[in-house]
Amino acid sequence: MNELPAGTDAVLLDFEDDRPAVRRAERALRAASTTGMLRGVTEIVPSATTVLVQFELGFGADALGIHRVLRDASGPGDTAAVPDDEITIPVHYDGADLTEVAQRLGLAADDVVVAHTDTVWRVEFMGFAPGFGYLVPADGRDNPLLRPGRRDEPRTRVPAGAVAVAAGYSAVYPAPSPGGWNLLGHTDIRLWDETSQRPSLLTPGALVRFTDVESTR
Repeated sequence: MNELPAGTDAVLLDFEDDRPAVRRAERALRAASTTGMLRGVTEIVPSATTVLVQFELGFGADALGIHRVLRDASGPGDTAAVPDDEITIPVHYDGADLTEVAQRLGLAADDVVVAHTDTVWRVEFMGFAPGFGYLVPADGRDNPLLRPGRRDEPRTRVPAGAVAVAAGYSAVYPAPSPGGWNLLGHTDIRLWDETSQRPSLLTPGALVRFTDVESTR
């Protein structure tokens, strides 16, 4: 792990390609902040390879406290104080790229739907747009839906609620935007509401289960 400068009141921890270490560090730091072992923390922001720990303005960056928390965190039991949320997202699997994704994987379209709904996904980090969560399989196992790359020609507009996969992740577009991911379907659930006390439905670490609307009717 490398510690990078991020101003006087923040610390950026760089774990390079060790994604499990990012998750362990995030959970340990959140638990320490919740229990008061690490004081002054206002935000903990993970990405694919880093964790930014932001402290209160003028508090200073408690790098020693961060290192103490990470040193003492020896396993999942140490972070039990921060349980994962679990969110269910019903999906209409009618995406424009569903058939193409199935063909590229050598599967039937129904098999792609089953692979997507049978997987418990975890929000690894947020980015790209407000409310956009990058989802990975929670069990860490290989999944055929992680294999398709981004589209050669991105779309100029992807509608809000589009459910997609690309480059090792699944995601739901929270608002209309350009995008180059493969569209499997859409959901009617709103993922981002700036007027809400909790604007984003998804948060880092949350578990996500997709359900097939057609199969539940």
